[in-house]
Amino acid sequence: MLEVRNLHSFYGDAHVLHGVSLEVKAGEVVALLGRNGMGKTTLIRSIMRLAQPQMREGSLLWKGEELKHLTPHEVAKKRIALVPQGRRLFPSLTVVEHLTMLKPASAKHGWTVNRVLEMFPRLAERKNHRGNQLSGGERQMLAVGRSLMIDPELVLMDEPSEGLAPVMVQHLETIIADLGKTGLAILLVEQNLYSALSVASRIYVLETGKVVHAASVEEVKKDQAPLMRFLGVH
Repeated sequence: MLEVRNLHSFYGDAHVLHGVSLEVKAGEVVALLGRNGMGKTTLIRSIMRLAQPQMREGSLLWKGEELKHLTPHEVAKKRIALVPQGRRLFPSLTVVEHLTMLKPASAKHGWTVNRVLEMFPRLAERKNHRGNQLSGGERQMLAVGRSLMIDPELVLMDEPSEGLAPVMVQHLETIIADLGKTGLAILLVEQNLYSALSVASRIYVLETGKVVHAASVEEVKKDQAPLMRFLGVH
């Protein structure tokens, strides 16, 4: 579905991504791993065609169609959704208002407000709470739920477990796994190695703007030495 080919992205004169290539297939959860400052968020922003960074070389193919000349809202219309780092909720809007701001809820869509609230019972209990009244875990659930309201085929998740308590990380892992079972493709950017390995089928490791390792999770479980070397985990 998504193919990134030889992507070079820049912030001004700073060359951040150096020929990144990867793919995400239909119904697949793929994890993008790497330490801070390695270019993971830059890759997500490049795919979504945000104003920064600037993509100066390479291709972004969605079902064979080039994305690099599109605007962010045109990318979203291709049914590619983003769960941004830091959640990016509106403090004064309620849970329901966040879920209805993108499109009218309608049974003709795969995802409706009711379906999202069924997946996230805690949000259903707090549906009239404003964004600034939610806990960190609830805000992350809402960010994921909001992304589903465009009825996506691919969701880009940027550090979804960041700042969450371990019990909420485990809950988030269950949510991601359940979404994968619906046939949704997910590109998961994570620093939490073990969380990523619990839900993904394949991984890529990014270091200084380059893909330095790619493997299936089964391969990783048999030989973790490359990950230890690149990620500095034990």
